Amino acid sequence: MSGTAPDKNREERIDMEVVVDAYNEDERAMGWFYYLQDKLQFPFKAKWVNRQRPQGKEIEVVEMSPEDECMRSMFVEVRYREGEVDDIFSARLEDIHPIEVDEETAEAIADWYYWIDMGYEF
Repeated sequence: MSGTAPDKNREERIDMEVVVDAYNEDERAMGWFYYLQDKLQFPFKAKWVNRQRPQGKEIEVVEMSPEDECMRSMFVEVRYREGEVDDIFSARLEDIHPIEVDEETAEAIADWYYWIDMGYEF
C-alpha cells in the first residue's frame, strides 16, 4: 500500500482526462503520453535526481521522448550540460523535479508522480 493519501480530485482528473476509454496497457500508456505532451510546456528547467545523482543535476527538459519509449513508463528528453559535454538523454519523468514551471506543467507532473506513488500501472 502506498503512503500517498488518495486524492479524489486528482483521481477524477486522471480517470476523465488521461485513461478515459483506455481498455488495456498500451491505451493507458498512450493516454498518459498524450496528456503529458499536451500539458507540459517545453522547455523547462528541472533537477534530474536518481540513485547515481541523489543531489540532482540541473538540466533542461526539452520534449517528451518518442511514443515507443513511453510504453512502460513516461520518459522525457533532457539536455545535460557539464563542462564541454552538451547532450540529450532520455530520463524517467519520475526522476525529474521541475524548477519554476507554469501551473499546468506542475499539475501534470504531479499527476504522474501521484500515479506512480499510488502503485498504479498501465
